[in-house]
Amino acid sequence: MDTDILTVREVAAYLKIKEKTAYRLAAEGKIPGFKVGGSWRFRQRDINTLSNKFSPSPEHKVI
Repeated sequence: MDTDILTVREVAAYLKIKEKTAYRLAAEGKIPGFKVGGSWRFRQRDINTLSNKFSPSPEHKVI
């Protein structure tokens, strides 16, 4: 069972984006999440997958 649930604030900090941007991306379906009592929540594994997908690969690293 997956119990690592994150808030918008935690996701924003992890992805290094503003909370407002995290809300917008969640509402647009670009960040996988769900609402609990009107508040967005996110699974840690989904955010990790998203973060890995958009991270630069070592061979494309900017120096």
